[in-house]
Amino acid sequence: MISEPATDPYADESAYADTFYGQIGGHATFETIIHVFYEGIAADPLLRAMYHEEDLAPAERRMLMFMEQYWGGPRTYLEERGHPRLRMRHVPFQVTPEARDRWLAAMRKGVDAVELSPMHEATLWDYLERAAASLVNSASDPSQRA
Repeated sequence: MISEPATDPYADESAYADTFYGQIGGHATFETIIHVFYEGIAADPLLRAMYHEEDLAPAERRMLMFMEQYWGGPRTYLEERGHPRLRMRHVPFQVTPEARDRWLAAMRKGVDAVELSPMHEATLWDYLERAAASLVNSASDPSQRA
């Protein structure tokens, strides 16, 4: 059972003003990025098949908490779920270069939806590209799999 944090992590967004999270607009900005991203996930059969839950809202919330924490916002993800363990959590899924590219296309729409400054956009996009690449665990062509 997931426990709710004792206090509202968004009650004082000014506490994060010196972080990347705060610089780009905090919760509202990340909420938009991730929501638009999940609209893309829902519309892509390859990516949607990786989510066993009928309702994507829990996955959307987990991703939002992770991204906020990673960029200096509330540590709700850690409090509720522990260490992110991204590679381990994605091992059960066949993450091919095609899946990576589709994931990045969905994320691109989310990032574009918030119109970040060029510096912030470049910083965020660099991370997203590296993270997506690190999760690839299968070749596109089944004959190339070890």
